[in-house]
Amino acid sequence: MDRHQGQRCRCPHGPRCTRGPRHGGPAAAALDTHVRAFPMDAEEQALWRACGMNPVSLESDVTTLLTCLHYILPGRPVVSHHAALSALLPPQDDADRISDLPEELLRNIVSRLSAKDGARTAALSCRWRSVWLSIPLVLVDADLLPAGRGSGLQVARADGRRVASAITRILEAHQGPFHFVHLISCYMQETPGLLARWLQLLAVKGVRELFLVNRPWPLNLALPATFFGMATLTRLYLGAFGFPDTAGLPRAVAFPHLRELGLCCMAIQNRDMNFVLARSPVLEILCIQANILLKCLTLVSRSLRCVQIIEGIDLNIDVKDAPHLERLIIWTSSARDGLHRRLKIGHAPALSMLGYLEPARHVLEIGNTTIKAGTRASHSTIVPSIKILSLRVCFGIRYDDKMLPSFLRCFPNVERLHLESNEAHEPTGKLNTKCWKEAGPIECIQSNIKLMIFYAFRGEWNELSFLKFFLENARMLTKLVIVFCKGSFSSMTEANSKVKPLFAAKWASQDCVLQLFESALEVADDKWLLNFETGSDFSTRDPFACTAALQGCNI
Repeated sequence: MDRHQGQRCRCPHGPRCTRGPRHGGPAAAALDTHVRAFPMDAEEQALWRACGMNPVSLESDVTTLLTCLHYILPGRPVVSHHAALSALLPPQDDADRISDLPEELLRNIVSRLSAKDGARTAALSCRWRSVWLSIPLVLVDADLLPAGRGSGLQVARADGRRVASAITRILEAHQGPFHFVHLISCYMQETPGLLARWLQLLAVKGVRELFLVNRPWPLNLALPATFFGMATLTRLYLGAFGFPDTAGLPRAVAFPHLRELGLCCMAIQNRDMNFVLARSPVLEILCIQANILLKCLTLVSRSLRCVQIIEGIDLNIDVKDAPHLERLIIWTSSARDGLHRRLKIGHAPALSMLGYLEPARHVLEIGNTTIKAGTRASHSTIVPSIKILSLRVCFGIRYDDKMLPSFLRCFPNVERLHLESNEAHEPTGKLNTKCWKEAGPIECIQSNIKLMIFYAFRGEWNELSFLKFFLENARMLTKLVIVFCKGSFSSMTEANSKVKPLFAAKWASQDCVLQLFESALEVADDKWLLNFETGSDFSTRDPFACTAALQGCNI
């Protein structure tokens, strides 16, 4: 089907996956992609048409991608939009008791207001003005939009210009520091030089957390060099920009306090990514959505603890030297040429969580060994630290079926296994339990897995064959959760009939409980509702068990 028709994609979720959230579903309601949030002007349309692209299709795809970007962005600090400065006063008493409150209490009050309301308190008196100017500022540009006139996603160009003017006034007036700055509502290309000015002011006045997203035409709008002056940053999310060239930058340029970095729809070269990692000595969390230009993510960092990727495009990953890395989460990935991409695990002794690995998309390398069908477990082919593993497999596709046992043998100490069954783009063969037994012993299944969650169950023969093999060999298993997508079966009675053959198998664990659960999402809708927050929260033991597809399921 022609890509401009926008009906199907070839992502790992199978042939029923659409190029955008289904109308009327939970994903569409959350993302609201039916609006033209990022319209091109006539000049931009002519430019893309001259390049052989369909502007209508491109605009639709970019709107979907950037709508997901806005959804992915972590939440902002909570401020009050309905606060009222008042006090209980006796009748006919017009004394200003609020202004008589201690300075620290006044600062606490104003810090809970939006930037717009906080600035308004300066009109009350000279004392209030000094309070607003002295608190660490929380600036969210969406709060500056006229009431009832759009949101951070939908912004008229005239409103965007007014917001940009207000931002400039605030950045110039406030002495800093800026605790949190969230700029996603402005059309950066309309005001040449303004973005550089903003970044310079933020650098001078000590910005700590910055979320900066372009609206997105032109797609290659580059961040100005003043970006590298923000040495006070602790948290940074960038979206829909071209990353500035790092070649020739002074050795002193660094982000010494940066602990969390998100790059969403960013055009960044391999060498520039390496530069950022090398100059961020305390970076713990790295999040990437829809990488552009970046073809190989090489992880060399003594501080990184968590790396998350949503829609890794043609991306090779080399975990070269990351002694404190605990989580490597690849939520989704794609390869436009259909070729496999390398995932190499080198020195990562603390790595305890890995996924989603896909035999159809990934070549797994451990050390200097490439894992192939039939690879046996040895000291050089295992990662014993992994406790939580996620895999995405097309059962019945011969290559996937042969690679699955080899992948599992590489992680002998896995205790939680998440396995997603993808619908194949091509006809599949049939495998029986005997075929799985011929693959040989798999230590994690026999000795360690306590929980398995099997996603997107369709009741197909090949799925049941694997599940029987698993139940007959998993001696430590205490719970098997089988999740089927909304609409897969006509009723729960039909769903129960599909798993009935599993009870004919001789289960290795007498303590195992099987739970059958219907997801509120249809096939592949979960990929539109991914975000980085649960994966980056180290208090969440298993982020794979906290996805939208499992909402309401008691794990």
